[in-house]
Amino acid sequence: MGKQKIKVAVVGVGNCFAGLYQGLQYYKTHEVTQAAGLMHPVLGGYALSDIEFVSAFDVSEEKVGKNLNDATYAHPNEVDWVKKEDMPNTNVIVKESPILDGLGIYILERVKPVKNKPMDILGKEIKEEIKKSGARIILSYLPVGSADATRYWAQMALDTKCAFVNCIPEFIASDEQWAKKFKDANLPIVGDDIKAQVGSTIVHRTLARLVDERGAQIESTYQINVGGNTDFLNMKEQSRLKSKRISKTESVQSQLKKRLPDDQIYVGPSDFIPFLSNTKLGFMRIEGRMWADVPFNMEIRLEVDDKANSGGVSVDAIRCAQIALDRGIGGILDGPCAYFMKHPPKQYTDPVAREMVEKYIEKA
Repeated sequence: MGKQKIKVAVVGVGNCFAGLYQGLQYYKTHEVTQAAGLMHPVLGGYALSDIEFVSAFDVSEEKVGKNLNDATYAHPNEVDWVKKEDMPNTNVIVKESPILDGLGIYILERVKPVKNKPMDILGKEIKEEIKKSGARIILSYLPVGSADATRYWAQMALDTKCAFVNCIPEFIASDEQWAKKFKDANLPIVGDDIKAQVGSTIVHRTLARLVDERGAQIESTYQINVGGNTDFLNMKEQSRLKSKRISKTESVQSQLKKRLPDDQIYVGPSDFIPFLSNTKLGFMRIEGRMWADVPFNMEIRLEVDDKANSGGVSVDAIRCAQIALDRGIGGILDGPCAYFMKHPPKQYTDPVAREMVEKYIEKA
């Protein structure tokens, strides 16, 4: 339906990507206009079916060298919404990615990494693969805490003249120096840290904004999340969580007219519970005062399939990046960053950010 195929290279063939990839196949076999989970069945002239993954990169021995379909179902991935035999044929073979800081100590319990080639040889092979595949967008689904790996792939996007969609909480779009690099190269970037479709942070920030706008005063609030997939296992390593906590906390703080003291707000992952698998449980509490300083509090429990929360947002971020490529726009895409990401370069309320996205699409 679109003007051309949207050719995407993915970095990190884990659970998040598996949910996105299988979800795209789900919509191919269901009536898109009536199916749940889509903000835009068609965006800027591009349908879901126009998104094509033409290259993929990972660090796991169980994925590198395998067909993308096989890698998507390989251990430790847990997403199986679509039967493997019902997935479309693909000739994409998962290629080796540099490990750098992409694997935390707990992930090494489940993932056996490839032995990397020398970095100069590997970098040359990656550039050749991206060029051969025709990819114009690099989608990063690296694990939380992959600071060096994220910057490696951001630079790879610049070197291969690709747009960059950064789904994890490492700050590229929201870093002035990196944003300038993409602006100077006239390449679009959407980041950082993708918002879930209906996740803890989007619910938390919406409720915090509601309380604030109604004239009540929030005195303290927390958000605690637990889950059982590799994402939560990785986040047991506290040293990998600095940017994650900043991203989630600032997403909520940005919705308040007056910031809460640091010791009165806690927003972040909490623990790994293996038997939960891809189920994520979010617990939120807001305490404050209303009319005549009368106290109030609210508690919310949210249960979602963690990997169903990303795909519906990623497909819009990808298509907005393609629109920018079509129009020759480089640098930060303000509306898409603000609406799709937890830690954009500039925060807006979600209704304002959504309107910015709609205006951006209308120009396409």
